[in-house]
Amino acid sequence: MWTCKTAEKNEVADIPYDGTWESLQQMPVPDWFNDGKIGIFIHWGPYSAIGHLKKGRGYAEHVPKGLYKDTSYYYPYMRERWGAAPPEFGYKDIIPDFKAENWDPEEWAHLFAEVGAKYVVMTAEHHDGWANWDSEITPYNAMDMGPKRDLVGDLGKAVRKHGLKYAPSYHRERHTSFFTTKQYLVHPTPHDDILEEIKKNPEAERLYGPFGFSKEATDEYVARWKEIQEKYQPDFMWIDDIPIFTRDGNNSQVEPKVFKPEIQYFYDQCRLMITDFMNDASQRNHEVYMNNKGANRNWPDGIGCLEKDNLKLKVIGPKWQSCTTFGTSFGYLENDKYKSPEAIIAEMVEVVSRNGNFLINIGPRADGSIVQEQQDLLHEMGNWLRINGEAIYGSRYWKVNHQEKGNLAFTTNGKNLFAIALEKPISPLVIEASKGWNQNDVKSVKLLGSNAKITWNLTPEGLEIIPPSDLGDSQYAWSFKIETTKEQHETSAIQSDVNKALENL
Repeated sequence: MWTCKTAEKNEVADIPYDGTWESLQQMPVPDWFNDGKIGIFIHWGPYSAIGHLKKGRGYAEHVPKGLYKDTSYYYPYMRERWGAAPPEFGYKDIIPDFKAENWDPEEWAHLFAEVGAKYVVMTAEHHDGWANWDSEITPYNAMDMGPKRDLVGDLGKAVRKHGLKYAPSYHRERHTSFFTTKQYLVHPTPHDDILEEIKKNPEAERLYGPFGFSKEATDEYVARWKEIQEKYQPDFMWIDDIPIFTRDGNNSQVEPKVFKPEIQYFYDQCRLMITDFMNDASQRNHEVYMNNKGANRNWPDGIGCLEKDNLKLKVIGPKWQSCTTFGTSFGYLENDKYKSPEAIIAEMVEVVSRNGNFLINIGPRADGSIVQEQQDLLHEMGNWLRINGEAIYGSRYWKVNHQEKGNLAFTTNGKNLFAIALEKPISPLVIEASKGWNQNDVKSVKLLGSNAKITWNLTPEGLEIIPPSDLGDSQYAWSFKIETTKEQHETSAIQSDVNKALENL
């Protein structure tokens, strides 16, 4: 159980959060996050040694629970691949195949920095209960089994050497019903073969359990995060969405919130856990931040950035983040279907233009190698950012985020407006929201990645830009830098109501 740190009156300034949600709603967005825009997400664990789904598409990191749900498919698959199936051979027995034998954290860190990422989020623990760090709480950790090294710690050291921020992500909130017959219940029932595995090897309960929410389960949830916090001092607290808050008779969407006692305890301990994280960082003069995951959100709005898988707001929202994939899966999936470079660049630009951060995921193989298609897409993204980064890093939103005619997205940086064409500009572009500008409002127009002189005119309909015949070095999207005489960031354009921002996704 967590308790808030207490302080004498002369120490209050060192502990700015008092343990209430209202206090946590005052947390600022750090400049490193608001300016950095681009992050790398990594889903990696024993599930990476499976890399297979029945339908060939979807979230492969969820396959551990699928092994016990769809037994008619996965048990024969396991017998063919490993020679046995549950209860004789289960998910715990796949861990030795997760070796990371070809992993070089410095190589990863160099790649992430090279392609323009400013922060890295590495899975510390997913829903399966496996710890990717050197844990003293659970024997099922990467130092004692599988890779036999501290994956979270080694990568953190490497990326920070390259000046990147680092966050071990935490997904344990769904673990209590991951290996059970039904999900998101306060007291679920484990699969029969899970119980049989535990009978054969009682220590397996440390991986598969606990089953359901209790004070003990919550205390371990908090203790594991505390271990991560103390060992690695994260720059960001990344927590997955918590479905139990709106399931099994619980309802966090009403006031006062309706929670069963076990969930009320969990909710309260999460609040104190976040408070401790923020205060600990404050005492070290360390700027940190966090997410608020899911359409229903884990916490009251204003605590961390709104985040959702593959989130694509159509409006300029309160600070948000899209964690998205190159393919259909976050974890490694053999023969996954990948998006095109054009689609990735367009998605990144649209997210940033709407006050979002772009957290793009890779799913390495169990040996630590990164799939070539994912590497290629990272390099395409990096090549584009090297040319157009001025329109992304440190940018803010404009008064509009998109113009249908010409398929334009917009960002600003001080007195510079960036009009980013998401399709090849071969005809004159008129920026409709600049209607009313006069000749003194515009100083110059340039095309990033090109030395061509850009012809522009102020018309009654707005600023007209004539694209050059040679569009320069950029591919997939083209950024016109418009130097003006006044600040272009329009703070009033934001949709501050999160529910309205999430409409019509």
